Amino acid sequence: MAQDNKEWLLSLRAKIDGIDADIQSLISQRADIANEVAKSKAKAQSGGFFYRPEREAQVLRAVKERNDGPLSDETLVRLFREIMSACLAQQKPLNVAYLGPEGTFSEMATYQFFGHSVKAMPEASIDQVFAEVEAGVADFGVVPVENSTEGAVNNTLDMFLSSPLKICGELDLPIHHHLMSQSDSLASVKVVYSHRQSLAQCRAWLKNNAPHVETVAVSSNAEAARKASYSEHAAAIAGESAAAMYGLKILFSEIEDRADNATRFLMIGKQVLAASGQDKTSLMVSAADEAGVLFHILKPLNDCGVSMTRIESRPSKQGRWDYVFFIDLMGHVEDENIAQAMRQMARFTKHLKVLGSYPQSV
Repeated sequence: MAQDNKEWLLSLRAKIDGIDADIQSLISQRADIANEVAKSKAKAQSGGFFYRPEREAQVLRAVKERNDGPLSDETLVRLFREIMSACLAQQKPLNVAYLGPEGTFSEMATYQFFGHSVKAMPEASIDQVFAEVEAGVADFGVVPVENSTEGAVNNTLDMFLSSPLKICGELDLPIHHHLMSQSDSLASVKVVYSHRQSLAQCRAWLKNNAPHVETVAVSSNAEAARKASYSEHAAAIAGESAAAMYGLKILFSEIEDRADNATRFLMIGKQVLAASGQDKTSLMVSAADEAGVLFHILKPLNDCGVSMTRIESRPSKQGRWDYVFFIDLMGHVEDENIAQAMRQMARFTKHLKVLGSYPQSV
């Protein structure tokens, strides 16, 4: 019986070896074809030209549609994204700027969206991420735009007031916060460092479990972990990767107040994308100071059957009490109903700017 079982296992392993060889051969074939595609675009001046977010979104949706298990959609999407990332990097790895330092959720979003074959460039601020992409130092940038618990990231929205960059993609990233420290116990912790957004997302947990501990907001969660690594009486709220990076012990896991806590990230670049089949369009609208003007701006969306998923207002910085509206729509700017709605909206706006039409988060 034992001999039969051993032979059976050996036969299974032989099958796996054969399948592995086939997979490797097919990946190599894919890389060769991707290389040919890149050569056909040899006149491009930047690696960003070779990368088409709308095409990648179509490929990943097809992966999900073909999936019959046993691996999850998420697992297969991650595998195929890495394959595409490696194939693209044959010509030139993408330079991707993100809100750093290393160990932040922005870094996690960068690798999850672009794969690990890119050159990730941590920047000190959202402004600097925009600047690096505008200057051509980076092909794309990754910036947070809203959190499901705490709302909009205003600095990102404000950058679109003057930046010529376009939104080229989005990613909804589940956010899990962990309390980490050099100490073995919360009892010896006197101060907790974290980004102000993370402190807000863990407000109830801190109130119930550490009411007498001082909380200090810092520039990023990775910076919080770095500061906590210097003292056994300090702790940080950050992601799991920050604990590994700075040698901290996770005392409590997933302390966010809402289990569905997530942050939406935008990928910014210079490309204007074709439709992928499942898209969003983001607009920035400035309106005259007239009674009912917002109603007149939004009414065409209803009349044309356009679904609005989000609206935010921000000071325009052009005058006192002058505001702009950021509006997200379902669909592509080339869709007839959106084009028709925008023509009607323009009659009631001082300025209407398309920030980008891009694939919905896969």
